[in-house]
Amino acid sequence: MPKIIAALVMFISSLFAPISSPVKSLPIFALPQPTPFLFEEMTIPYLRKRSYDGRLGELIQVGQNANYQSFLTSFTSDNFKVNGLLTRPTGETPPGGWPAVVLVHGYIAPQNYRTQSNYTAHVDYLARNGLVVFKIDLRGHDKSEGEAGGAYYSADYVIDTLSAYSALQKADFVNADKVGLWGHSMAGNITFRGLAVKPDIPAVVIWAGAGYTYSDLLTYRISDNSYRPPPTDTPRARQRQKLRGAYGDFDPAHWFWKQIPATNYLDQVKGAIQIHHAVDDAVVSIEYSRNLMTILDSTNIPHTLFEYPSGGHNLTGSSFARAMQRTVEFYKENL
Repeated sequence: MPKIIAALVMFISSLFAPISSPVKSLPIFALPQPTPFLFEEMTIPYLRKRSYDGRLGELIQVGQNANYQSFLTSFTSDNFKVNGLLTRPTGETPPGGWPAVVLVHGYIAPQNYRTQSNYTAHVDYLARNGLVVFKIDLRGHDKSEGEAGGAYYSADYVIDTLSAYSALQKADFVNADKVGLWGHSMAGNITFRGLAVKPDIPAVVIWAGAGYTYSDLLTYRISDNSYRPPPTDTPRARQRQKLRGAYGDFDPAHWFWKQIPATNYLDQVKGAIQIHHAVDDAVVSIEYSRNLMTILDSTNIPHTLFEYPSGGHNLTGSSFARAMQRTVEFYKENL
């Protein structure tokens, strides 16, 4: 009987004992949370466990030159038909297939974006250098189905990007082990989150990107006069209101918000990252890229930042040619 009483006293005492240090050392986002929870689909853990089964649709040729052929095509993402422009080098397909890049566009008002007009110089430069290039029209842009939900507080564009990545891997003219990502502006966030979700992606190039830690969005903001928030009566606006109602504004200490930034999930990344940014970028501060470099310096991820004295947000003029040359060299080394 004394042993039973002693054991009971120990048990009751344990209920009021402080949490041991091993549990305290766990990051908040590693602690058990109710699942499913509101907006779980935005989180890196959720995006890691879901599947991406994109497949290229019919290739409709729209152009040809000495270096490559151009096609309009599509793929499926979340049951939406998402379109894109695909280029394929001329000549015999090398053993194993061509290296390839999913090119993700930055913010352009969805009603103004055009498949065959935007980012044509970027596509041309990469295609002339022996890469399959798949410039995707994110959902809600031009004739792609779905609503243009925005990059930072939705996973839609990450899903589109990884579905396109999956589609390229399945193409019989592409080397499935040599597919990289390229992103500009808001697509810096999209491609970087894509890398955290698929850490085996071998190479990611970002031009003038933003929104890596999400705290940086609060610090540096974005000065894009072309941006127009969605009307308050749209599904996108209502979703954002619901998100804020559930979790408030971004808080790096909150268990939900900790699961959003890719910078919290870099331990498994095996690929390399190259970033280009102009010092005189008046839309996205170069401090976004410098801040990311500081974070990557504490990892084993190969990473480089190229700064340009001029060129603005789109890296125009002489900066464009230099940045494209470095981009091609990077892909040749890492794909």
